[in-house]
Amino acid sequence: MISLDAGLPEAAGSESARGPERRVAGLTVATLLATGALMGSINLVVDGVLREGAARWAYGATMLLLFGLAVALGVRGRAGPRHTFALVILGDLVYLAVVLCIEDPLRYATPLMLLFPALVAAWFLDLRGLAVHMAVTTAVCLAALWPSYDSAVGLGVQVGVSAGTLNGAAAGVFLLRRRVQRLLEHTESLARLDPLTGLHNRRYLVEQAPRLWRQARRDGSHVTAMVLDLDHFKRLNDEFGHAAGDSVLGAVARSLSTTVRPADVLARTGGEELVVLGSVSDVTEATRLAERLRQAVADGRGGDGHAVTASVGLAVVRPVDGEDPVAALWRLIDRADAAMYDAKREGRNRVAAAPLAPARAPRPDRTTA
Repeated sequence: MISLDAGLPEAAGSESARGPERRVAGLTVATLLATGALMGSINLVVDGVLREGAARWAYGATMLLLFGLAVALGVRGRAGPRHTFALVILGDLVYLAVVLCIEDPLRYATPLMLLFPALVAAWFLDLRGLAVHMAVTTAVCLAALWPSYDSAVGLGVQVGVSAGTLNGAAAGVFLLRRRVQRLLEHTESLARLDPLTGLHNRRYLVEQAPRLWRQARRDGSHVTAMVLDLDHFKRLNDEFGHAAGDSVLGAVARSLSTTVRPADVLARTGGEELVVLGSVSDVTEATRLAERLRQAVADGRGGDGHAVTASVGLAVVRPVDGEDPVAALWRLIDRADAAMYDAKREGRNRVAAAPLAPARAPRPDRTTA
């Protein structure tokens, strides 16, 4: 079975992005339903617009249905992709019902009434849902205008103009939305990247904490943080210039990017300090990974042939239910950071592991790096 959820605009595809999108969709559709019902209800008190008898009752029931849906959506405050798609198609079919209740459809029920569902479809549906809506719009225009034309040519021209205008407007809004969405996604992506190295930054690190903690609890594994600090990096900058330092940082970033596992998170947290987060079974596995990272840094070469080493500190924790993943993340990184300074004191270019219990000693002065 094909789901209509696929391809809908969701920032970064995350659950947190779906909430605002669905709330906007729900409130927008509720407002349009209420507006359409209010405007349509005017015909109930205007003489000569509606057919008498059952048609008038059917028309009134249709307006009441729109009001009911508007209230329900307003109370619910959100509309999922399938709900939005169903309401768009319902809007198309409501127009056809209105036409059947009107004495003179060309005068009192022009196809422009379909503009409301067309705009909703263009902004909230994916390409597949929009295509279905366009086909339904064309069919509804044909069915609604058929009784008003004796000539097939005249009917075809009017359907082509009406459906073409509506579908063209919908397509234009859809393309505009996609363009805006791509620009927003690009901007959000840049906000999560370090401009010098192209690695992720602290913001991305924080965003990934809930995922890592959730995965570790599910798998019964540990989370490890590895803090890498480049040795004597300030001396490199002082002797050869910041351009050489930037080149070395870029080389280190490339070496680490090809060394970390696909599920690990590699980020530059500032200066010459980098952090790697990942899931491991125990401290032994974390130490092996840290040694690979240390060697990758040593093997990297800047554009001028300069190289550096790195002191690596690691810490491991088993996540528990109920804790704040972000707060736990920074506690873990603090422990790894303290272990990194142990590696510095022990001679640099080595790996040091933090004790399993949280370190209580104050963090050393970073000027010793």
